[in-house]
Amino acid sequence: MPFTLPSRAPSGPRRRTLLASAAGAFALAGCSASEPSTDTAGGSPSAADRARARAARDSEELADHYAAVIAAHPALSKRLTPLRAEVVRHAKAFGDGAHATASPSATVSATAAGAPASTSASASPTVPAEPKDAVGDLAAAERTLADARTKALVEMPGELARLLASVAAAGAAHAYLLSEGAK
Repeated sequence: MPFTLPSRAPSGPRRRTLLASAAGAFALAGCSASEPSTDTAGGSPSAADRARARAARDSEELADHYAAVIAAHPALSKRLTPLRAEVVRHAKAFGDGAHATASPSATVSATAAGAPASTSASASPTVPAEPKDAVGDLAAAERTLADARTKALVEMPGELARLLASVAAAGAAHAYLLSEGAK
C-alpha cells in the first residue's frame, strides 16, 4: 500500500519560520542602541525620537499586561514568562519610555507621525476570569501592536524602521504562539 500525504496542508507559518524571525528580532534588538536623531529643531524631540519613545512605552504597557495575566492566572506563568521577557527586551531596545517627553502634545505628535497609540497609560489591564480568554486578549494585544508598528515603520528612518519591523515580526510570532497554543 503506497504512503499518501494528508490532504490538508498546515495553515500559517511553520514553527521553524517563527523561530527564525524571532531570533532575527532578538539579534536586531540587541544590536540597536537608542541614538538621538539629528533632525531636531529648537531642542524639541524629532518625530523619530517621539516614535521610539512611544514604542518603548507601548512595549512596557504590553509587558504590564503580561504581568497582570500571570498574576491572575499563575498556571500560565511557565508559558507566558518567556514571552513577557522578550517584550521587556523590546522596550529596552527602543529605550525606556521614561526617557520620553511626557507632554500630551508629544504623544499626539507621535501618534500623528504613525506611532502606535496605547489604550491607557495609567490603568492596569483587566484580566478575564478564564485563562483561555486572558491568553486570547494577550494574543489580540500582540497582534494589534504588531500591525500598528508595521504601518508606522514606513515613515521612520532606516535604523528605527528596521527595529520596528523586527519587533513587529516578533510580536506577530508571539500572537501566533499564543493563539495556536490555545488550540
